[in-house]
Amino acid sequence: MSTSSPAVAAPARLLSTSDLAMIAVVVIWGTNYTLVKDALEGMPPRAFMALRFGLAALAMGLVLGAVEGWKPMPWKVFLRLTGLGFVGNTLYQLCFIEGLARTTAANSGMLTAVSPVVTAALGAALGIERLRRPVIAGLSLAVVGMLLVVGARGPNLGAETWVGDALIVGSCVCWSIYTVGTRAVSADVSALRVTAITMLTGAPGVVLAGASQVVSMDASRVSTAGWIALVYSALGPLVLAYFVWFRSVQRVGTNRTTLYGTGIPVVAALTAWAVRGERPTLLQTLGAALILTGVLLSRRKEAAVVKA
Repeated sequence: MSTSSPAVAAPARLLSTSDLAMIAVVVIWGTNYTLVKDALEGMPPRAFMALRFGLAALAMGLVLGAVEGWKPMPWKVFLRLTGLGFVGNTLYQLCFIEGLARTTAANSGMLTAVSPVVTAALGAALGIERLRRPVIAGLSLAVVGMLLVVGARGPNLGAETWVGDALIVGSCVCWSIYTVGTRAVSADVSALRVTAITMLTGAPGVVLAGASQVVSMDASRVSTAGWIALVYSALGPLVLAYFVWFRSVQRVGTNRTTLYGTGIPVVAALTAWAVRGERPTLLQTLGAALILTGVLLSRRKEAAVVKA
């Protein structure tokens, strides 16, 4: 007769490696808003956009060549990725930069809250991903929390900013199409290859749009900290974070991945508090709690659905 004791089930991990990777993305993107301000001092916005994205696309291409090499792919897949690169990089970058220049930061943060909803609805409409109740519940809590975080800063939706507001909404739609579109790409194409090709095909339009400002800008007015911020903004948020984001889209889907994006305003608010002394309000704190609850609710309930 065996004397060994019964096996004890290992406790479930609260956060997986994928969760930790997405939290890192949220931190990188959230802190980027504060750091980029140094680069924008003395540097026109479209010049910053062109230099940043050109550097990021070059770095991503080099990483792809070193890790996977330049393998051929079906022509239809390449054309699809080219289209996604144009929408999710060229159009997105232009709408975001020009929109931000024409509206307030509070408006931009508030309007960005439509991204998770648009992404989830678009994925469901195209039959790419079903909307389960746990995801809907988690998404609803997270979006409400995001609205509280950014709305506590005092939104201004007056007529004078409507052009910028419309462009910000347009950038959100572009990002949603980009995210859902990458989900539809063949699983045989790695997340690294998807990210690199869409960035490389979207880069020419971004660089051309900012070329005139790059040529005319006075580089001596940009501080050392500004150049460092530009390089970080290219390699961190665009190269590293983009890759992790689209790997998550391939592995867990658009809805779960987009939920993490709702935490970006929380990190942005905390960074502004630490760097500029902008103390979070009670509404922002409540919003942060709702966002965290929504993400955890979606994750735990989705795990239960899969096991059932």
